[in-house]
Amino acid sequence: MRDPYTVLGVGKTASEAEIKSAFRKLAKKYHPDSNSTDASAGARFNEANQAYEILGEKEKREKFDRGEIDAEGKPKFSGFSGFGGGGGGESPFGGGRGTGGGFDFRNTGGGGGAQDFPGSEGLFSDFFDQAFGGSKRAGARNGAGGFTAARNASTKGEDIKATLRVRLEDIVSDDKVEAVFPNGKRLAIRLPEGVEDGQTIRLRGQGQPAVFNGGPAGDALVTISFADHMRFSVQDRDLFAEQSIALGDAVLGGRITIETLDGKVATKVQPWTNSGRTLRLKGKGLTRKDGTRGDILVTLSIVLPAESDPELVALFEKRRDAAL
Repeated sequence: MRDPYTVLGVGKTASEAEIKSAFRKLAKKYHPDSNSTDASAGARFNEANQAYEILGEKEKREKFDRGEIDAEGKPKFSGFSGFGGGGGGESPFGGGRGTGGGFDFRNTGGGGGAQDFPGSEGLFSDFFDQAFGGSKRAGARNGAGGFTAARNASTKGEDIKATLRVRLEDIVSDDKVEAVFPNGKRLAIRLPEGVEDGQTIRLRGQGQPAVFNGGPAGDALVTISFADHMRFSVQDRDLFAEQSIALGDAVLGGRITIETLDGKVATKVQPWTNSGRTLRLKGKGLTRKDGTRGDILVTLSIVLPAESDPELVALFEKRRDAAL
């Protein structure tokens, strides 16, 4: 994967807010559901998400900046202590470096000069061909060399699955939620925009490791389940609730406070409001795939005072008698 700073289009001195803003713009731009005709959008979306997994977490970002992990969040290969010039380090396969027993990882090509370890398809290829099935010529007769056969034998690790029960508040928040798998593994994940009840999120490479070294790890599959909310019911991306109002506010009008997923909101009630009237709070519902949000629809119901009010009783008795 490319450098995560390059992927998000930010500098190494970018603040957390700048990194988050850059990620959200790319996620909206390349989300597969909004780019069904663009074959490259999914790859760009995944690349942006992976870059944010590195730069969006302080600890991972610091490790990347120090060169301890690569752009995929994996520890960087530190090499063997026996390689490199000088110091007389020992080979990882036993014996001194270049003397006596063991292996000397140099290739004496033409001219008799020593050339340092050239790469996995050079000397290592010869070594593994001998270890896993004889010479290259024998491997060619069998259709695959020893090293190639061992590499091709690598298989993907098993996928792991979990169901993650989330609150409606989690869906509109930028905070991560934690999925716990049967094997005890825990993964903190960020819910995608517009996540739906029953949707399965695939986290590539977060499953079981491959049986053979070099094979890709399995994936983690997280199925989202919306938890019941004590106040709201869900329909598409809109939320529905009921709110009681005092008789005086229904007759004269006034301001009432409504609880939302983001906190309390004050709104106005028009004079002479009947029970059953619905108020709409725009942009306070669940997130959509494009980053916008649905609405909250609140149905009002009039309630009488908890205790009898003599003046109110007298008023309505007077009105009743006048109507007779």
